Amino acid sequence: MIDSLVQCDSDATVTLFTIPSDCILVDDNCLTAEGMLENIAQTCAARIGYLNLQAGATVKLGFIGAVKDFTVSERPTIGRLIRTVVTVREEIFGITLVDADIYLDDRLIANTTMKIALSDIDAAK
Repeated sequence: MIDSLVQCDSDATVTLFTIPSDCILVDDNCLTAEGMLENIAQTCAARIGYLNLQAGATVKLGFIGAVKDFTVSERPTIGRLIRTVVTVREEIFGITLVDADIYLDDRLIANTTMKIALSDIDAAK
């Protein structure tokens, strides 16, 4: 649920996503809160995958370990472009703790803290 990865380094990742009309996580012409969480998780996955590929490592399957303090002030409508920014707070023992913000235009519309756990399973399998 991302269209493009526009920035990725060890500290921050930025993705763009235009809300499609056929998205399963659209309700009442708006992306659902669950859709926003999935967009954040996919941004985290893009980050981990990109960094692993750059390092010549295999990409591992990840899972949402926890979501904390999730707030939504506005749901983006079909056809709108959102920008998701994930900033790493800490990485230890296969667990990554991130702060995530979703912007519509320049307005912050959702944010959370999320834990992502990496498995030993290759994502390509």
